[in-house]
Parts: sequence; structure tokens; C-alpha cells
Amino acid sequence: MARKDTAPLVATFADHEVISPPAELRKAITHVPDDDDDPVARAEAALAQLSAEFDEWMHAECARLDAARHEVKRVGFAKKTHDDLFRAAHDIKGEAATFGYAAVGPAADSLCRLIEHTPDMTRIPLTLVDQHVDAVRAIAREQDRADLAAVAAALTQKLREVTDEFLRVENSERPDYLENIFEPPLAPGAA
Repeated sequence: MARKDTAPLVATFADHEVISPPAELRKAITHVPDDDDDPVARAEAALAQLSAEFDEWMHAECARLDAARHEVKRVGFAKKTHDDLFRAAHDIKGEAATFGYAAVGPAADSLCRLIEHTPDMTRIPLTLVDQHVDAVRAIAREQDRADLAAVAAALTQKLREVTDEFLRVENSERPDYLENIFEPPLAPGAA
């Protein structure tokens, strides 16, 4: 039976109090007519229609990442080139699973970590940037290989190890920062 007053209940104990707010969840529920309109099904159908374009989009994102890398190599790391490279990698990381290229995400994530956590961007080794960008592009290009998951995982693990070692050296003067970037993620499966 629902309470009529809206004041929270307070139970007082010797060393603490427990405050229970009124449960007003019934007001938050919207009743939908029993027709066949399923918003999740509509969203999945819309995504399926767009999926024909996902390959083109992923290849365009990889080209954007490659162009950002070449601009860094041409003029060096500056605010704009740094931001453009990070944004391109971050977009790929975020879009990879949606576009059906989940194996690309971890390599892009490793590049994001490298860019984000290096205190002096001019010290980022261009060879390591090249390795990340080439890995992202190769994984995307080889999307249809039967052994892609295993190959991509091995490649990404090695990139992540090299990146993490570089970050440990570059952040050695900042132990608190190091602790934060290397502590396990709070979300299960996130890394």
C-alpha cells in the first residue's frame, strides 16, 4: 500500500540514521498502448538500414586518422595537430563497435591513452604513433579475416604494453598520476 505523505521516513539508531525517501516510481511509468510499435525494434531496423554505409564510414574515419598522423609528422605536435590526432582516434574508438569493427577499438584506445597521458606531447615517439595508426587501419582493412580477433588482440596487447611502458617513464615524476592511469577500471570489462 502506498504512503500518502511525501516526507521521507527516518529510522534513528544509536550510531546512525536511515532515511528512506518515499517511493514515487509509479508516477515515472508511462503506459504504452499494446500496439506493435517497439522503439527498440525501430532503432535496430534504422541501424540495419545504415549498416550498408558503415564500411565506408569506418574507412573514412581511418583516412582521417591517417591524415592527422601525417600532419603531426609534417609540422610536429602542436595543440591543433595533437587535438586532431586525439579526436580522430577517439572517434574511431567510440564508433568501432557500432560500425561492426569492434576489433579496431582497443588499438584506437591505446593511441588515445598515449596522447592523453603523455605530459609533454613533443616527446611522443612518432614511430609509436605510426604503429598505432597502421594497426587501426590494418585491423579495419582485414575485417573479414577469420582469425582477425586473435591477430588484433595480440597486436593491440603489444601496442598497449609498449604504450604503458612509455607512459610509466614519461610520468615517473608524477606517481599519483601514474597510479590513476594504471588502476583497474571500475566498469567490468573496461580496460
